[in-house]
Amino acid sequence: MSVKFIFRYLKPYKTRMVVGFLIKAVGTFIELALPFILSYILDTVIPENGKIINIVLWGIAMIICALIALICNVIANRMAAYTARMSAERIRCELFERIMNLSGRQTDRFTLPSLESRITTDTYNVHNFTGMMQRLGVRAPLLLLGGIAVSLILDPFLALVMLGLMPVVFVVIYLVSHKGIPLYSKVQSSVDGMIRVVREDSAGIRVIKALSKTDYERRRYDKVNKKLVKNETKAGLTMGIVNPALNLLMNLGVVFVVLIGAYRVMGLKTEPGKIIAFTQYFTMISMALISITRIFIMYTKSSASAKRIAEVIDSPADLTVKDENEFPFVKEDGYIVFDDVTFSYNGKTDNISHMSFSLPKGGSLGIIGHTGSGKTTILNLLMRFYDVDSGAVRIAGKDVRTYADDDLRKLFGVAMQNDFLYADTIEENIKFGRDLTREQVERAAKIAQAHDFISALPDGYEQSLSQKGVNVSGGQKQRLLIARAVAKDPDILILDDSSSALDFKTDLMLRKALKENMTSSTQIIVAQRVSSVQSCDLIIVLEDGKITGMGKHEELLFSCPAYSEIAESQMGGAFLD
Repeated sequence: MSVKFIFRYLKPYKTRMVVGFLIKAVGTFIELALPFILSYILDTVIPENGKIINIVLWGIAMIICALIALICNVIANRMAAYTARMSAERIRCELFERIMNLSGRQTDRFTLPSLESRITTDTYNVHNFTGMMQRLGVRAPLLLLGGIAVSLILDPFLALVMLGLMPVVFVVIYLVSHKGIPLYSKVQSSVDGMIRVVREDSAGIRVIKALSKTDYERRRYDKVNKKLVKNETKAGLTMGIVNPALNLLMNLGVVFVVLIGAYRVMGLKTEPGKIIAFTQYFTMISMALISITRIFIMYTKSSASAKRIAEVIDSPADLTVKDENEFPFVKEDGYIVFDDVTFSYNGKTDNISHMSFSLPKGGSLGIIGHTGSGKTTILNLLMRFYDVDSGAVRIAGKDVRTYADDDLRKLFGVAMQNDFLYADTIEENIKFGRDLTREQVERAAKIAQAHDFISALPDGYEQSLSQKGVNVSGGQKQRLLIARAVAKDPDILILDDSSSALDFKTDLMLRKALKENMTSSTQIIVAQRVSSVQSCDLIIVLEDGKITGMGKHEELLFSCPAYSEIAESQMGGAFLD
């Protein structure tokens, strides 16, 4: 599975790989000729005439062969590096694209730390293996087989010593590598756990320091780090047996070759030059076996990594576009309609149960409720990050499951409470890669009540933001996110608790600006404050995934005890306009 997966990405470079293999083969064959030439010089050229000129000429021939072998290896290695780099780039790009298109359920199943690990550590392991396979995958077997073949030609009796060691060597390699793959899979799982802790701590570093929990988080990190070290140690010790075992076997072989070779020279059954050449070939064979071992060790890592990458890339799309015959168009007054919707994240407990409401085009919907009541779940279903378990969600009469992804997504402008800003200028953060003019950016900033504080900055809209926008306040960050959401005049504007850090005056001005400037947008506002939703055309009150109140602000004050209680606790009956 893993090898087939890797070769899928090497296929476009097969011509380059074949040429590289041929060049590597030429260099390797020339390397194999060097000890043979040396043996010929010692046993034939010197005893026959001993002329210096002949010795020099053969020496020059050896130097030329060595240079040709060097050039061939350098060229082949550069070609291998290019192929490994480009194939790894394709894997990373395809993996990133697949991650961006995973459904909510699939992202939950893989987990974000694991996805980060797969696109970094796992792709790095595959990259290393593809490069090593091309550099050593031809050279090592040729040195091994070629060395054995030439040794048999030089002295078949001594060659039997090496051949006797080969079965033992291959058994050692097989047994160790067979155990290595599961161990490295555990290592990668431990890496996932460590990345999860690092992500959590880096995101909450200010809270950790504020609550003096640095030592606690250090202990938590030490725990996952020690688990990783334990698994790495076990895998490393298991795979580390190979090299010492091979060195022992090869050294024993050299000892036997020297002893038997000396006995045969004294008995005039072979020449000294052949013994010297034989020891060099034995060294070549030893190095080839070590290289093959390295390939197997790297294969165990890359095999586990390739399997993890393939799990993501080959995961089937579970939010495919459905046929309108299955979910037909419904002519209705509502622009956004939830029709008896039930949904569960884990398939056991309903997070939303039999929910129904209708919002007209250009209307505004306020959603309020305690944490975990299902507010964000409504948005996830509306934007089709998840599919409903039963019922239907429709926009303009069409079930969201029948929309193409691009057609559905472009309907929305979204600002989440914990959304992100990246390290770039304020203008680029508002544009977010879209073709917007400066006038559109400034208009969006004015609607979001961000223009004044942006203009007061030294570089204005060209002011650079730090990663995650840590160099602006929470309220300023939220206003920039709202500006990003409204910049394109979306059909549906979603503000998910995105004004929680704003003071009441700014929040009031924001709501007024949205009402005046976003008249064509259907607005959905999720909030904890009654003041943020009280002017909405429709307000729904959620509790445990069910609607416990629905209507306008004035109606709910009398018809919904939960809403009335929230309003009283927040505003003391002094309702703001």
